[in-house]
Amino acid sequence: MTIQNSSAAPPDATSQGHKTEPNEEPPVIPLRHPVRNILTVLLVASVIIVGYSVATNSRFQWLTVLEYLFNPQILTGLGNTLVLTVVGMVIGIILGLLLAIMRLSSTKIAQLLAGAYIWFFRGTPVLVQLIFWYNFGALYPRIFGLQANDLITPLTAAILGLGLNQAAYIAEVVRGGIISVGKGQREAAQAVGMTPGLIYRRIILPQAMPAIIPPVGNEFITLLKNTSLVSVIAMADLLHSAQLIYARTYETIPLLIVVCIWYLVVTTVLTLAQGRVERHFAGR
Repeated sequence: MTIQNSSAAPPDATSQGHKTEPNEEPPVIPLRHPVRNILTVLLVASVIIVGYSVATNSRFQWLTVLEYLFNPQILTGLGNTLVLTVVGMVIGIILGLLLAIMRLSSTKIAQLLAGAYIWFFRGTPVLVQLIFWYNFGALYPRIFGLQANDLITPLTAAILGLGLNQAAYIAEVVRGGIISVGKGQREAAQAVGMTPGLIYRRIILPQAMPAIIPPVGNEFITLLKNTSLVSVIAMADLLHSAQLIYARTYETIPLLIVVCIWYLVVTTVLTLAQGRVERHFAGR
C-alpha cells in the first residue's frame, strides 16, 4: 500500500500543458492596446472622409488644376524658383563657411564682425530684407557710377535677400558641426605641421560633414519655400506667376493648388537626395 504525501506541491502548470525546456524562455503574450486601435480606426476613417470630400468637391476645380499644371508661365516661374534656390544656397554655403571660420577664429575682430552679421540677418525677417534690397536705390541712387535701379532688379534683390540671409543660418550650422569634432584632432594635425587651411580641408570638415549635412538639407528645403516671398517684389517666381494668372481668370484656388503640387514635388526630390547624401557621409 502506497501512502501519498499530502504536503507534496501541486503539479506545475507546465506539466499539464506546454513543457518548458530548461533553456527555453516562456511564451510572451503581447499587450492589448484597445485605445490605440480605436484611435487608429478613427484616424483612418477621418483621412478617408476628408480625401473623399476633397476629391468630390467641385469647387476645387481639379480639371482646371490639370489644365494649368504644365502651363508655360507656371513652368517658367518654377524654373525661376529653382534658380533662386540654388543660387541662394550657393551664396549661403560659401559665405556661411567663411562666417563660421571667423566665429571660431582667435582674432577678436573677426569674431565680432561674424557675430554682428549673424545677429543682424537672423534677427530681421527675410521679407523685410527683400523689400529693403528692392528699395536700396532710395539710399544710394548711384552705385559705381551706375543707376541703382538698373543694378537692383527684382532678381538681384531676391538673390541678395535670400543668399545673405541664408548665410547667417548656414554659418551656425557649420560652426556646430566643426565644434562637434574633438580638439585633439586639430592638435594632432598641428603637431605634424599641417597648415590651418589644410587642417580644415583634410581633418575638420570631413569629420564634421555627418553633423552638417542634415540641417543644411533642411535649410535647402526651407529656402525653396522662402522663395515664395519674392512675389512681393514682383519677381516672377512660381507663386507670382500663379498670381498673375488668377488675377486675370479669378481661378484663385486651382492656381494655388498648382503651386502647392509643384512645391511638394520639388521638396520630395530634395528630401530623397538629402537622404542619399546623408547615407554617403555616414558610410552606409
